Amino acid sequence: MSENNNSIYNKALVFTVVALVVVLVGTIVTVFIPMMTTAMHPKLENVTENPYTPLQLAGRDVYQKEGCINCHSQTVRPLKADVLRYGEISQPGESAYERPFLWGSKRTGPDLARVGGLYSDEWQKAHLINPQHFFPKSNMPKYPWLAEKQLDPVEIEKHAKALGLKYTQEDIDALKGLTELDAIVAYMQQLGTYVENTHAVLADEAAFENVTNPYLDNQEKIDRGQEIYDLLCIGCHAANGKGSAEGYDVTNLTFAEALPDYTDGMMFTTIANGIEGAMPGHLRFMTKDDIWSVSAYVRTLAK
Repeated sequence: MSENNNSIYNKALVFTVVALVVVLVGTIVTVFIPMMTTAMHPKLENVTENPYTPLQLAGRDVYQKEGCINCHSQTVRPLKADVLRYGEISQPGESAYERPFLWGSKRTGPDLARVGGLYSDEWQKAHLINPQHFFPKSNMPKYPWLAEKQLDPVEIEKHAKALGLKYTQEDIDALKGLTELDAIVAYMQQLGTYVENTHAVLADEAAFENVTNPYLDNQEKIDRGQEIYDLLCIGCHAANGKGSAEGYDVTNLTFAEALPDYTDGMMFTTIANGIEGAMPGHLRFMTKDDIWSVSAYVRTLAK
């Protein structure tokens, strides 16, 4: 009886050892060895070991300090809805030198992975100081103190050295007199700029040059245009079309004398394609019918 028990225990022990060896070998082959290859650490040619300027690095610190990652992700997932709204899928090479990663996982606010260059510096600053001035129902907190707090070049230089980043003394000295607001906006304006958006949808300006808006006298479409305007456009142009932020230069949509020279086709392609550095394009997530409806509503603001 004792010999049988020993035999059972020995078999169990052998099985356990073999199983552990198999799991260990499998882990080494499928996880550790691939991690040591360059294929697992792709880098983009335009992303260098110094991916940030000193001002952008300081802005990244402000972004973390103020808890922006708690509400905003920086990851465009390989999902159609993400690509349509935000642009190109996030690539590993973009984060090759990130310490730590700021991908995030919660989207109380929109993803910021591709926000760089969509809006002007002035808009970003005004929005950070008072988000509710642009979007009355926004639950984003205000950050007015960012415009008052000066950057500390000495601390930024220490942080850069700790991360192994190399900047000249001239680069560090250039931070004098700048604020945390300048820094976080500089950081946000470079997000996503290393990757070309191959999913961009643009309207052919030549094709729409002489096209007339079919909904100018269609009240149902005009009402639909107002609904979309209140959802997507009010943040910059305000409900009255005169612009939201004091000191922020935005196209006044109520200039009756100017709009007639702005053809229907020009208005369509502007809404569809956007304006680089000032206004994002909307054709990715708006139908042509919706754009014509918004255009028709905007015409009523000048009356």
